[in-house]
Amino acid sequence: MQQINYPPPVWGCSIPFMKDTFYRYIQDLQDTITSKLEEIDGAAQFHEDLWERPEGGGGRSRVIENGAVFEKGGVNISAVHGALPQSMQQYFGVTDADFFACGLSLVLHPKSPMVPTVHANWRYFEMYDKEGKLVDQWFGGGQDLTPYYLFDADAEHFHRVCKRACDRHDPQFYPSFKQKCDSYFWNAHRNEARGVGGLFFDYCRATEGRGMSDWYRFVSEAGDSFLEAYIPIVMKRKGLEYSQEQRDWQEIRRGRYVEFNLVHDKGTLFGLKTNGRIESILMSLPPRVQWRYDHRPQANSEEARLLQILQHPKAWV
Repeated sequence: MQQINYPPPVWGCSIPFMKDTFYRYIQDLQDTITSKLEEIDGAAQFHEDLWERPEGGGGRSRVIENGAVFEKGGVNISAVHGALPQSMQQYFGVTDADFFACGLSLVLHPKSPMVPTVHANWRYFEMYDKEGKLVDQWFGGGQDLTPYYLFDADAEHFHRVCKRACDRHDPQFYPSFKQKCDSYFWNAHRNEARGVGGLFFDYCRATEGRGMSDWYRFVSEAGDSFLEAYIPIVMKRKGLEYSQEQRDWQEIRRGRYVEFNLVHDKGTLFGLKTNGRIESILMSLPPRVQWRYDHRPQANSEEARLLQILQHPKAWV
């Protein structure tokens, strides 16, 4: 496993534990997910890049392309640290701070328009003053589904798995994080959701009655649920026939995915503003996309039904 080169401040006795624990977890999770995806694809394998960030830290990117099932996908982990850039200091409302961040981020763009794109991310963040004192820490993450042709049973299955992972920890998690997902993955300039949602949570800090270890158990439960949420959908839909017109619709909708990632996504913004590795940051972009001027689907079509749902997010479970 790749070794983290930690930043220089002297940590308090309780600080390194969560960094080490979560980084080991995402290393193992990356192995589990990529192995399963290679098995499902059957034709392509992940290409691995180990990279270093000049300011501190690095990562392990794994990308699959031109497979039998997955046209493009990435499952990346990173652990980066150093001085928090000025722009991010302003964003967080702090001055002269250092940070540590690690996480796993994945995006999978299947070849078939009948199989939905999926995104997931689980991350941990720490912030310190210049004496190396921990001043803030939190978890974040989520997983969401972006279909091109909507099979209600698929959305219901994905949300049921998300809900089960949440309910094991707090019955309020799923309704709260589902609503946050619908709000976050919203293309405001299009007035529509990116997909049919899932979970989104951020700034999960220690509170009275719920410590960071409790949040770790929840986040790792969510991460462990990913394959259960997504793979049955892939297996059910990957063999369905489709037309060139349906493939065109997939590429048009991929354009909306690109718009969200480049205009609204905070993870992309953070990576670009902390001198992240560009290839890893932009691995989420699909290989083939179309932008057609003022394209509108035919009334009462499956394409039109998808847009109606995206404009009015619904409760799936």
